[in-house]
Order: sequence, then structure tokens, then C-alpha cells
Amino acid sequence: MNRFVNQVSNRLSLRYPQRDSLEILAEVVESIGLEKIKSPDELQQKLDTVKTLFPSVEDFEREFPSICFALATGVGKTRLMGAFISYLYLAKGIKNFFVLAPNLTIYEKLIQDFTPNTKKYVFTGISQFASQPPFVITGDNYEQSAMFLLNEDLVKINIFNISKINSEVRGGKSPRIKRLSEYIGESYFEYLSSLPDLVLLMDESHRYRASAGVKVLNELNPVLGLELTATPQVEKGQRTIPFNNVIYSYPLYKAMEDGYVKEPTVATRENFDVSNYLEDELERLKLEDGILVHEETKVELEVYAKEYNQLVVKPFILIVAQDTDHAERLMSVIKGDDFYDGRYKDKVITVHSKQSGEEKDETIQELLALENPSSNTEIVIHVNKLKEGWDVTNLYTIIPLRAANSKTLVEQSIGRGLRLPYGKRTKVKAVDRLTIIAHDRFQEIVDEANNPESIIKKGVVIGRDVASRPKKVVSVESNVKQSIMQKIAGDDINSKDEAVKKRVEVKQNIAETALRTIQRMTNISSNSELNKAEIKERIVQEVKASYPVGQLELAFDDDKTDAIEEIVETVTEYIVEKTMDIPKIILQPKDEITWGFQDFDLNVSGINLLPVTQEIMLQELRTRNRDVLHLKVEIDSNDPLEDYIISRLMDFDDISYEDHADLLYKLVRQLIDHLRSYLKDDEDVRNVLMYNQQLLASKIHAQMLEHYQEAKVEYDVVVRSDFEVLRTNTFSVDIHEEVRDYHVPVEDRSAIRGMSFGGFKRCMYPIQKFDAENERRFAVICEQDSTVEKWFKPALNQLKIYYNQKQTYNPDFIVETKSKKYLVELKAANKVEGDEEVEAKAAAAIEWCKHATNHELQHGGKEWVYLLIPHNDVKENMTIAGLEARYSRK
Repeated sequence: MNRFVNQVSNRLSLRYPQRDSLEILAEVVESIGLEKIKSPDELQQKLDTVKTLFPSVEDFEREFPSICFALATGVGKTRLMGAFISYLYLAKGIKNFFVLAPNLTIYEKLIQDFTPNTKKYVFTGISQFASQPPFVITGDNYEQSAMFLLNEDLVKINIFNISKINSEVRGGKSPRIKRLSEYIGESYFEYLSSLPDLVLLMDESHRYRASAGVKVLNELNPVLGLELTATPQVEKGQRTIPFNNVIYSYPLYKAMEDGYVKEPTVATRENFDVSNYLEDELERLKLEDGILVHEETKVELEVYAKEYNQLVVKPFILIVAQDTDHAERLMSVIKGDDFYDGRYKDKVITVHSKQSGEEKDETIQELLALENPSSNTEIVIHVNKLKEGWDVTNLYTIIPLRAANSKTLVEQSIGRGLRLPYGKRTKVKAVDRLTIIAHDRFQEIVDEANNPESIIKKGVVIGRDVASRPKKVVSVESNVKQSIMQKIAGDDINSKDEAVKKRVEVKQNIAETALRTIQRMTNISSNSELNKAEIKERIVQEVKASYPVGQLELAFDDDKTDAIEEIVETVTEYIVEKTMDIPKIILQPKDEITWGFQDFDLNVSGINLLPVTQEIMLQELRTRNRDVLHLKVEIDSNDPLEDYIISRLMDFDDISYEDHADLLYKLVRQLIDHLRSYLKDDEDVRNVLMYNQQLLASKIHAQMLEHYQEAKVEYDVVVRSDFEVLRTNTFSVDIHEEVRDYHVPVEDRSAIRGMSFGGFKRCMYPIQKFDAENERRFAVICEQDSTVEKWFKPALNQLKIYYNQKQTYNPDFIVETKSKKYLVELKAANKVEGDEEVEAKAAAAIEWCKHATNHELQHGGKEWVYLLIPHNDVKENMTIAGLEARYSRK
């Protein structure tokens, strides 16, 4: 791989389609150069060269070399533009760029993304731009930027809005950019045209391909044009005309497969027959079902945010109307009292071209604020108004009510909702899914959106995949906390007296403060240490310090210190008696890379290569290019000798420059030392290295393979001097679901995820949610087994067990018996053995149990054991000891 491509790719953390695109750009530039076109014949020669390398490029379609990179929406075209600019500057010294935006929205977004210290700055990581970032010149300030134009050290990025240029050239007028500038003595357009290294980058180029403004820009005669779009086609009437200069395509279905975007899904009703519905009835049904999907998504997003301590994402619905009149009728329907009891009448906005003035400005502000969780808008109705550049991440439901006869319309509509709110897939279906409500056009939408490789492959069925009933969020405190609050309130818990109620509230607040204080305390190896007088005194003092002077006196008639001590006594007593000691252990693999190369010295015997004379050198090059038969090749003596071989070694798939750089340089320098031992000077050494790069790199690589090693996963382990405190458990259930008796089997097992269960005696929470019937049965085992003292299903992230660099493992159950403690996983029988992810989780859990056991036994505690149990062996006649005998992992 080109070393500059590798450098930029690593520093900007490019995704692989972005890296592929950058590699292609590098190959094109190396093949055709970066000089201005002087004649049509020269342009044709360059086209022929590119077509030989990339047959998909049939025509540049401009008066200068121009190639298109077609990347699906959400993959990162703006970051790719930053990578292109970085590479062209670092590798080729290009310092002048002209970035073209299709409209005002993208124009302003690009200016922000190319400005340092902004949220999505595209050059973060490029050290050459850290001290002197590129100077951004815009369509609004170029006349005032003359003083910077003469600075040849500056990289200059011009960002212009093509829609503004189009409006300026109507009627054959000359655009403002062509008018004389008193600052530079010529028009800015003439200045740009005179630059020998101007590169043109066109964002969402399908929007303005044939516009008058672009024809004007042909006169700039840049050395290269780079087009980026998710839709490499233009539409004329009923015809779709594809681009002829697409050099790389990364379609939506690949972005879906690779997890870079949400999973687009099409929703219908099972066995749906459109002929049974009148048009208005069908429209109403789609709106109502869209609300069902939306409400379930809203609950799942809230649950995910609480469990993973993330910002809450508030989703919204996008309705695609037929025309402005249709949009207004839909608005009236949604604002009606008979549409979900009028709940959405103040939560809907409409966007269309007939809006103007204050109404339009207000709507735009509401659109821009949609990602803010405080936004009141949950439904947006639009008439083909929302185009590229509206980069929201919280669009989760689309209801298309206009004909979907254009694949561009379908892909761009879907494209508005593909971006992931957390930047990556979460493995929570509702968080990673974009749903299109399309009862009557289910197959048509799929077919329209599908390329031959299939863009959309999944469908959801409302009533089966999406619940036909709305859900609610349930937050459950542990039994310990509830018991403490009831004990603190005592007989006053139901008092109607305001003074008494106030006193109870203050006491419970003090108990809350004591609980938080205990959670923060360190140097406490087990719950039992809370019985120590000095520990209780620490808690009392910290609680007192949490309240302003005089505040507690108002709540207590007698000594406030006695009251606080009494409350702390109650809190510590209940924690010691009713909670489970769980050591606070943070376990994480030391490194994702579990392979590499051992250090060794290069065996140079047999390497006796001699310099290549010019005549022989020319003979060798003939098979690559017959036109250079008698050309004397100049060797650049400025390149470090090591680079000739290092760059070739980096092309091997199993060599990572960042991980193996030290070894690579050591081996290559040993090679160079060997060559110097028998060659007369460094010029001969350089000659040998240059004309034998692949041969020498292959010899080194072959020896590296002899020293290849795979390391066993090792873990970084931190055993804290405190213990885990039970967290609030948050989950979703069907909105009308009541707490069920855990003894009673569930008939409709597919619905169990929407249920909650109670009636437990040994569980540490009054209510639990189960993901499958076998989990309910395991709870029965825990309740019936007389050796079990406590059990519960841990909240997400309760334990910090990392089974890879980024993902934590959450066991299904934690159980304490009279003699031991257990992490328990119930797994489908066909995955218990041989599943890579299950094995990785098990290995991490076993390691956690080992360290937990060591910690507990040092402080009078119990052994920890990991159980991995097949789902079909969870039967109510089993015991924990019996399951341990069969399924413990060590």
C-alpha cells in the first residue's frame, strides 16, 4: 500500500470503503499525473489510461479528468473528502482545492466540518495541519481573503454553493465570482483558473450535474475532479441516466452488511390485502401503525440510554406526502382529537415549498432542533423537500404516502434516516433499525429500493416483529432500597399531615444520601465492614456535610445528629443483611491483537544482489512500458533507504505497520548493513533496493512467518477495594401488562419479552423481566432450592467484564447459595460449544470468577463459579448444585 495512503487512513481512522477509495485515487494520480489539460487528445489519453485500470469509467463527462466515488449515505463522504485533500497535499504537494456544495444546507455544513475545533472537523489526526490548518475561503468571504492568497505555504480550501452560482448565471449573466476584484487585480475566477494545482471536489454531484453553474466551472480547468454522491445517476422525466465515470461504488446493501448504517426494514401487516381498504382507510391505518412502531422505538431507545449511560435519543416519524394539499390534510388528521386522543396535535410540523417568510423560518428552526431531546416535534410531514445534507440521526420511522416509482426518491428518503445516533451498531434491534411503513407497497418499495445485489433484504410484520400494543418503561429499585425507605418512614408513611410528610421526605433524602455515600466509599472489602463504628461515623459526617447549615434543624425537633446516626444505622444494617457481596472487579483483554511476530535477526546469507546498469535496467522495464526503452531513470536520492522495502512489506495483509514498525525497521536496516558490507557506496545500495524491492520484501516476509506467534488472551484486572452496589433495573414491558406470578408458565412464549414477573422471596428485586421461558424456569429453581439465599438478574453493565476491547459481557443471573456464588449463563444448546462469541464471554467470566474468589477468600467470603447451561436442560426439578456438577466451567 502507498505509504501516504496508509498514513492518512490510520490517522483519520478511515472505514474500509473510504480506505479503498483513497487507494484508488492514489493509483489514478500515479497513472495520469496532475497537470492541466491542454487539448482534447490529452484528455482522451488520460481517459484511456484510467479505463485500462478501471473499466467502469467510460467517460470523464467533463472537460477535465473527473471520477466519481459512489458511497452510500451515512458511510462518511465528508471525511473521505478530508482524506482526499490530506493525501493530495502530503503525497503530491497540492495546496489549492475547490469544494462545491449543492445547496445552502450542505454549504454551511462543509464550512463547519473544515473549520478547526468543531465537532466533526475532518482533519483531526493529520499532524501537518495541527499547527497550520488549511485556510477556508467561502463564497461569502473570498473577496476579503486576498491577503492570504499570496501565502504559498498555506493549503487553501474554497467552499462554494452551486445553487447560488446557478441563480447568478440565469439569463446568461456572469456570476459574481467572475467580476473584477480590486484586491487581486483580476476576478477571483481568473485567479483560480490560473492555479496549476487546483483540484475540484463535488459533493452530492448528482444534484447539479447539468446545471449552468457547473458549465461555468468547466472553465476553471482543474487538474482533477472528484465527485462524491450516494446516487450516481440523474433523472430526466421517466428516464434514469447513470454516471459514466463511477470508479468506485459502495452501495447501501454493503453499508448495511458492514454495520455502518441502520438496518432499513419494510413493515406491513401479516396476510395484508389492500383490496379490503378504501384509500382513506388505508392511509389512516398506515399512520396509526407508524405511531405504534414509533412509540415502541421511543421506549427501547430510552431503555438503552439508561442501561448504557448514554444520551437519550428522541426519535421522530417522517411522512412523505403527495403534494402540499395532501400534507395539510394529513396535518389536520394528526391534529384531530380522534387520532390517538389528540396526543400528537402539538408534535407535528409540515415542510413544503409553499411555506415562506416567518412560517418557513420557524419550520427550519424546528427541523434543526429535531435531534435535541427537548424538541417537542415527533412527526414531520414533507413534500419532497428534505434533500441531502439534512444529517439527522434520530429518524426511525418513514411513512411514504406518495408513489414510490423513482428509485432515487426511495433511496434518498431512506437515506435521511440511515445515520446511526451512537455512530455504530448497538446490537439492539430497535436502536439499529429504520422502519418504512408500506402496507400497500411492501413488495414495490423493496423492489424499487433494491439494486441487483439487494439493498433491503428484511421485512418486519406489525403485530409480530413490532408489538401491536405500545410499551412502557419500568424502573425497579432493589428490595434493599425499598425496605430501607419503608423502615425510615415507619408508621408515618401514609400520613396526611403536611409537616409529617415533610419530615418523612427529609429522612428518606438522608437515607438516599447515605446510600450514595456508601456507593462512593473505597477501602471497604465487603458489606460486613459497614458494621464498624468508624465506617458509620464517616458516613454520618459525609451526610451532614451534604446539607446546608440550618436545613436539617427545620426537619427535626430533637438532636439532628442522633436522627442522622439512626438513619445511617438502618441503612448499613439492611445493606449488610440483605445484599450480596459482589467484588468490584474490572476485567478487560490487554489487547485485541492476539498474534504477531517474535523478535529475531535477519538471515542475510544468500543475498548477493548487484547494482543494475542502465542498459539492463531498461531491458527489465520494457515489459511494463515499451515507450521507455531508452529512458534514463533518475533515482530520487532524498528518500530514506528503508522506505523502498518498508513500503512493500506494508502490502502484506498480515503485517500491521503500527504494530510491527520496530521489527520492520530493524530487519530492513540489517539488510541495508549487509548490502553496504559488499557494495561500494549508498548509490549502489539504493540501486539494489529500488530494483529488487519485491524480491527483498518477500525474503524478509518469509522469515517473519517463521517467527509468527499467536498469544493467549491476557487480561488487565483491577480489583477495587470496594463492592458492587445494586443498580436500578430499567426495562420495557407492554403498556397494559400487569406483574405476573413467576410460578405460572407462559403459553405465548414469543410475548415473554413484553412481560414482567413478581412474587419472589429470594430475589433481590421485587420484579424481574425474562427474555425466554427457560429464564423463568431458572428463577423457579432459585426460589425452590433451599440452599439458595439470594439471586437476581443483573442490570446491564452491573459488572465490568469485557470480553473484547469494547464490549462487556452481562451474565443472565447472579446466584448466592449457602456455600458459593455463581455467574450463570443460559444459552441455546447449539451454541454452548464452538461458538466464538460464547467462548470469548465464557473465558472472560471464568477469569472474573477466579479473581473474585481470590478476593473473597481473603476476606472471609465465598468461591465464585461460572455456569454455562444449555437452554433445554433448565428444568424445575434441578438444583443449583446439580447444574454445577454438569455445567461449571473452570
